[in-house]
Amino acid sequence: MHVEQISVFLENKSGRLSEVTGILAENGINIRALALADTSDFGVLRLIVDEKEKAVSVLKDNGFTVGKTQVVAVEVEDQPGGLHRILEIIKSNDLNVEYMYAYVKHTAQNAIMIFRFDNVTAAIQTLQAQGVTVVDGQRLYAI
Repeated sequence: MHVEQISVFLENKSGRLSEVTGILAENGINIRALALADTSDFGVLRLIVDEKEKAVSVLKDNGFTVGKTQVVAVEVEDQPGGLHRILEIIKSNDLNVEYMYAYVKHTAQNAIMIFRFDNVTAAIQTLQAQGVTVVDGQRLYAI
């Protein structure tokens, strides 16, 4: 039930982000979600794309350092308190969120959040046991 995210390490200089998006666009790869974190020297661009293996390949071919990480996609009720409900489950079960970001599209009436946990398997089992819909990779890439 996990999702594979790609992480691209970028020098913190003008135009690097545009280079990545240009390469993906030229190769017909659609970005579904992204988050960018930076320090003074480098940034980490985290992406969910529709063709992850192709994205990894073309980015590496263009000199970028790329890694893959397992994350969890969770449906969140798109109403006040929807995210809070999920975070309360996470807190009460002592799960550690390393980072999170929003997914671009909704599924029916729900939003989707991407979570990176220190223990992905435990997080998926706990969330599902609490009735939270965890979206598998194949479904997420196709939305």
